[in-house]
Amino acid sequence: MNIKFEPLHVPERKLLPADFKLTDWEALKPYFEELKNREINTKEALDGWLRDVSELEAVISEDACWRQIHMTCDTTNKEYEEAFTYFCMEIEPKMKPYGFELNKKLLACQFTKDLDKGQYFPYLRGVENAAQLYRDENVPLQADMSLLAQQYGVISGAMSVEVDGKEYTLQQAAKFLQSSDRQLREAVFGKVASRRLSDKDKLNELFDKLLKLRQQIAVNAGFENYRDYKFRSLGRFDYTIEDCFAFHEAVREHIVPLHAMLHKHKQKRLGLDVMRPWDGDAEPKGTEPLRPFEGGKELAEKTMEVFSRLSPYFSGCLKTMEDMKRLDLESRKGKAPGGYNCPLAETGVPFIFMNAAGTMGDVITMMHEGGHAVHSFLSHDLPLAAFKEYPMEIAELASMSMELFSMEHWDVFFSDESELKRAQLEEMERVITVLPWIATIDKYQHWIYTNPGHSVKEREEAWLSILAEFSTGVTDWSGYEEYRANFWQKQLHLFEVPFYYIEYGIAQLGAIAMWRQYRQNKEQALTNYKNALSLGYTKTLKELYDTAGIRFDFSADYIKELSDFVTPVLKDMGVE
Repeated sequence: MNIKFEPLHVPERKLLPADFKLTDWEALKPYFEELKNREINTKEALDGWLRDVSELEAVISEDACWRQIHMTCDTTNKEYEEAFTYFCMEIEPKMKPYGFELNKKLLACQFTKDLDKGQYFPYLRGVENAAQLYRDENVPLQADMSLLAQQYGVISGAMSVEVDGKEYTLQQAAKFLQSSDRQLREAVFGKVASRRLSDKDKLNELFDKLLKLRQQIAVNAGFENYRDYKFRSLGRFDYTIEDCFAFHEAVREHIVPLHAMLHKHKQKRLGLDVMRPWDGDAEPKGTEPLRPFEGGKELAEKTMEVFSRLSPYFSGCLKTMEDMKRLDLESRKGKAPGGYNCPLAETGVPFIFMNAAGTMGDVITMMHEGGHAVHSFLSHDLPLAAFKEYPMEIAELASMSMELFSMEHWDVFFSDESELKRAQLEEMERVITVLPWIATIDKYQHWIYTNPGHSVKEREEAWLSILAEFSTGVTDWSGYEEYRANFWQKQLHLFEVPFYYIEYGIAQLGAIAMWRQYRQNKEQALTNYKNALSLGYTKTLKELYDTAGIRFDFSADYIKELSDFVTPVLKDMGVE
């Protein structure tokens, strides 16, 4: 399938007025009532009803997304916070019972059996699952949980440190950890650690409140713990809890040794007897940190050039986003941490948010989020909004594969061949080192949620024990034991999107397989990539991966196979 970039088509509204804006529940309620009560007496009537449900979902979703975008872009703006809070507390809880009723209506409809099983199977499976999990008493708890989770961004967004008399966000301060000046690195690391620790109790209190709510939601739905509830809630139909444990063990056995190899290579390059926590991102004396761009505008322009070399379709996506002002790339005080691509369901043109500070890591983030954006564009023309609610295991495959595809074109950022090779090695380091971290975070979440009622002290001990399993032992953390014991607090997923993280590991393995395919046949790999992403969630994960030309597999044998592919690549880059 040859996919060419064309301007996205925004469907004409059929249910809602063209000028409808979401203000309050009373304005929205009649449309839910009409859909709930509408008679469906033919297959064609069901098709029309589904399109109208999809339209309503898309309009609401896009409105909610803009509220979150505005709030994360400026966490100091009370109006943005209030608008988001209003949606969470006054609109979303009232929608959920109607969502349950609409799901029941679809499942009970005599014509549902006539829907195309090839396209509708994942959607109907998800609808049935959601109907089984729904509980009225959980609606207000989920609203409270959404509101609490956003406080993590508020707390983190306020964190900054002073370096040489100038204030930096923690994201901006990260560039100093790449400096060849070891004293500067240590000083900045100490300031960041101290700043994070100053809010450790506040974050522990927030986390305890979230845990209590999550456990109650699980119990209300008939589960012993939140882990089992969330596994079902996330729609993990294509793999099991036991598969996650197998992933942990395989990463420990086959990936941690690669991580250790990279750590020792870094230690040798730096000429250090002992690696310290502030040395991991550093460059040797006389080697300046990579400075691939200055400012968000240059980052966007250079990314578009990279994407253009891969496929004009990819660059067309980013150009459209730039023209519509859907890129907010630079770090600033008051902006929430992290980075994301936010799909906008009705208009189809997503929004990329990140905290660029001029580092190589920012380039990788832009490639990553750009991959998500391409996925949003490719799946936009699917007929139902629900078909575009693809799971993270395929969403992250889109973004992580784009990082690896784009590497050979990073000369756009680096005219010097040695700098280009350094940048490519940095990406490979990230690809390898993220897998043990993912295994750590995922295994930690299994412990957290299967031990409800644990104390802060027990949580800390469990964290250190699990962290040790996936650590190389190369770095000496002496003097920073307390910071290391609370290091999990920097992972926003634990606060905002619980149990969402193993997906990154599954997708990272898939991305390595996609890159292996790309190195064998670039054109075929890119075609497979586009074809798979164009399917949204109209196929199972295994089918989506098959379409991409790779296996949905994270067994020990498969992880060893991918590790064996990566090892000579690292050696070609000078890692011994």
